[in-house]
Amino acid sequence: MSTTSLPTPTGQPTESRAAGRSGRAGDRLFSGATTISGIIVIGIVTLIGVFLIAQAIPALLRNNANFLTSREWSPGGDHPRFGILEFLWTTVTSSLIAMALAVPVGVGVALFITQYAPRWLRRPAANLVDLLAAVPSIVYGLWGLLTFRAVIRPFEQFLQQKFGWFPLFAPTPISGGTIFFIGIVLAIMILPIVTALSREVFDQTPAAHKEGALALGATHWEMIRTSVLPFGKPGVISASMLALGRALGETIAVTFLVSALAGGTPWTWSLFNGGETFASKIANNAAEFSNPNKTGAYIAAGLVLFVLTFVVNSIARVVIERRKAFSE
Repeated sequence: MSTTSLPTPTGQPTESRAAGRSGRAGDRLFSGATTISGIIVIGIVTLIGVFLIAQAIPALLRNNANFLTSREWSPGGDHPRFGILEFLWTTVTSSLIAMALAVPVGVGVALFITQYAPRWLRRPAANLVDLLAAVPSIVYGLWGLLTFRAVIRPFEQFLQQKFGWFPLFAPTPISGGTIFFIGIVLAIMILPIVTALSREVFDQTPAAHKEGALALGATHWEMIRTSVLPFGKPGVISASMLALGRALGETIAVTFLVSALAGGTPWTWSLFNGGETFASKIANNAAEFSNPNKTGAYIAAGLVLFVLTFVVNSIARVVIERRKAFSE
């Protein structure tokens, strides 16, 4: 004999009403948890920013050099002089080189895996890309130092010989880790990130969009250009900005590879010059943090890196939101 739920005065079974109340309670619990998580993240980022500003301001007030345009770095003594021009140039330039190399290749690999590769190859290729993304940066640094440096050095010499008249390719006496070399290693490091995230976005392109383009007579590439790429553009931008954030803040690999310049070295715009990034400078001189004056100078450099990363991610968010609004 079967049993049925007794109807309530409103005509709705008791079990259905209980399930509805349980579902609404779950929704409220999930909404509250996500709200609290978001507030915690915002609070942590704000506290980090406040800490950096509070620790950096006293050192900046004692600084006797222009913090943004000076290349001097003598944060000790009664008259400290320090500036971040060299670190800013090395950090931004090497990261831009990495982005220029990694983003086109990463998007191309993602398109191949999702749109061209046979089914039997897609999963192994995707797993390989995910595995590369999990390789620690110290491994990339050791590989670049012991193996890849000898491979890329002849190419650098060729560029200096053929295009040395151009300031960015001007010859330098540096034979170790140049800005150009660091940028290539960073590109290899962030390539799996761009590829993996772009692949996930391209794979979610609605089948109706692709089939509609093909039904109208588009070739396979035209279908990709008119359907897959526009749909995945916000995701590609997000992946690129995430990869740029890692490139800007990479520490261990750059510390292994970069050739620091001696004090008083003449300034040059050449990509084949040495230098130090914000992260490598802080890592190489952690032993000096026992002195409050020196510590404040390094924290001020870290504050610039923090602001730079925050601005990059904010710009990416604005671009993505405008793209979504335009699509709607």
